[in-house]
Amino acid sequence: MVELRPITEENFLDAFRLRLAPGQEAFVSHPIRSLAQAYVYRAQCQPFGIYADGAMVGYVMVIYNDDVPEYDIWHMMIDASMQGRGYGSAALDLVIDEIEKKPFGASDRIALTCNKNNPVARKLYERYGFRATGVEDEDEIELVFMRSEK
Repeated sequence: MVELRPITEENFLDAFRLRLAPGQEAFVSHPIRSLAQAYVYRAQCQPFGIYADGAMVGYVMVIYNDDVPEYDIWHMMIDASMQGRGYGSAALDLVIDEIEKKPFGASDRIALTCNKNNPVARKLYERYGFRATGVEDEDEIELVFMRSEK
């Protein structure tokens, strides 16, 4: 069973212990950096541990951009030792369910960025219904999901 749990003082060290597979550092920030960003944007974001059978196997952060307005999925990662087991797909379902509660504001737009050189992540997002917008920033491409496409 996969579930999301908010990052708190009880579990943030578990997030620090998560590891990326070799070469993935170019694709996603480690939770240490992400949690620093969560502190800065604390009024509009929520970091989550991704849990399977009671153990943290990954991390993701949801942030609300009220300038657009949209929800952004930031820094989603699964520990190197837990990849390939479907946890990323299950977590994406849960993140979108969480966003549907509109915890920070109204919006039907969900966006994320994906490194151009990360075909595994891009395939997951596109299979789920995210589509490239044409907006690019260096090696990152923006993908957007509209709930009506789900």
